[in-house]
Amino acid sequence: MNRKALFVSVVLNLMLATAVLTAAAQAPQSAKPAAQPVAIPFELVTKHIVLKVSVNNSRPLSFVFDTGDKYAVIDLNRAKELGLDLHGQVRLGGAGAETSTGFFVRDSSFTIPGLPGFSQPVRLALPIGTLALRFGQDLDGIIGTDFIKEFVVEIDYQARMMRLHNKNKFTYTGRGAVIPIQLDSAGHPTIEAEVTPIGSAPIKGKFVMDLGSGAALALYSPFVRQQQLLGPHLRTIKMLGAGGAGGQITGQIGRVSQLQIGEFSISSPITLFSEDKAGAFASSALLGNIGAQIMSKFRVWLDYDRERVILEPNETFAKPFDRAYSGLAIQAEGKDYRTFRITDVLENSPASAAGLQKDDIITAVDGQQAAELTLTKLGEMLERSTTYKLSVRRGEQTLVVKLTPARLV
Repeated sequence: MNRKALFVSVVLNLMLATAVLTAAAQAPQSAKPAAQPVAIPFELVTKHIVLKVSVNNSRPLSFVFDTGDKYAVIDLNRAKELGLDLHGQVRLGGAGAETSTGFFVRDSSFTIPGLPGFSQPVRLALPIGTLALRFGQDLDGIIGTDFIKEFVVEIDYQARMMRLHNKNKFTYTGRGAVIPIQLDSAGHPTIEAEVTPIGSAPIKGKFVMDLGSGAALALYSPFVRQQQLLGPHLRTIKMLGAGGAGGQITGQIGRVSQLQIGEFSISSPITLFSEDKAGAFASSALLGNIGAQIMSKFRVWLDYDRERVILEPNETFAKPFDRAYSGLAIQAEGKDYRTFRITDVLENSPASAAGLQKDDIITAVDGQQAAELTLTKLGEMLERSTTYKLSVRRGEQTLVVKLTPARLV
C-alpha cells in the first residue's frame, strides 16, 4: 500500500535478523519462467488488483497486487487459521500514523493457480485483515516486488488480465513509452514526474508508482506545506474514509492543473493533499504517490530488471477525471460484507443535504437490495451524478431518501 508500504523494523536482536537471512537462503525458489507469457485473470476491488493465491496448498485466498509492497505478506488471522509457523516480531507502519505488530513466517510459500511450478516464500504475517471493511471482501494478503522481479509483469486493466513474461526473453514492440524507474531501499518503484499546481509553475520530483493505491494522485504533507498548496485559492473537500496499513489518512481532496509522466500529460487529476503528521504520506523524501486511477489509463509493463516501466495509453486515457462525490464514507460489514454502514458524512455535501447520518445502514439502492450489491459496485454508482433512491435503516426506523452525488472539486 504505498509505504503503506509495509516498512518493517525488526524488533530486538541480531539473532532474529540472522534467522530471517537463514530462512531466506533456504526458501523455495521460483520455477523457471515459461517461454510464453502466462495470463492470470484478476478482479478490480475498490480499484485494487486482487489475485487468487494459495498458501501451503490452502483454499484460494485473495491477495492484493501492490507495487508499494516488497515481501509476500499474509494476514495475521489467516496465518493462524492455516497454522503457519510464526516467530519473532516486526513493527508495521505505512499510510497513516499508526503502527502495529506482526510476525515473521517460516517455511511457508504461496502459489498462483494457472502458474504451474511457481512458488515463493511468504515472509510476514501482519494484521491487515481489518482493511477488508474498506474492500468489501476478505483481504488475505499482499504480494509485491519480490514477485514482480521474477517476470516482466504486464497489467491490462481493461481486460482484467495480468500477463507474466519471461524477463530474459521479453522484447517490447508496442506504441507505448519507456519510463525509467529506481527501486528505493524498500523495493518500491519511483519515477520522475512533474506536477503543476493550480496557479503555479510546474514542479519536478520523485513519486512512488503505487498500483496498490486506489487513488489517483497524492501529494505528501511536507511538499504541500513547503509549496503552500492548500489555501482559499484551492477548492477542496475533506478526505473521508481513507486509510492504509498505518490507519486513517488525513487531508484535503482537490485537483492540480496537470501531471506529466514522460510524454504523457494527465489533465486536472483528482489529488489528495496530505495533512498527515506521520507515516508514509508525511515523507519528505518524495513529492507524492501516483496510484491506480492514473495508472489504469495505461496498459502497464513492470520491467524491474531493466529499471523501467512501459506505459501504453488505453482507450480511457483521454477521459477526464469527472467523478461525482456523495459525501459518504461507507464500509462493508457482516460475514458476507453486504451490510453497508455509513461511517462518516461530509458537511455541506449531497449526503448531508439528503439527511443521511453516521451509522445509517444502506439496505437498498433504487430497489436493488444490499445483498445484490458489493462495496465496489456501490462505490462506482455513487461516483456518478445520478439521483438514487436509498433505503436506509436508522435504529428501528426505515427511511427512503434521494441522493444525487455531485462534482464537488
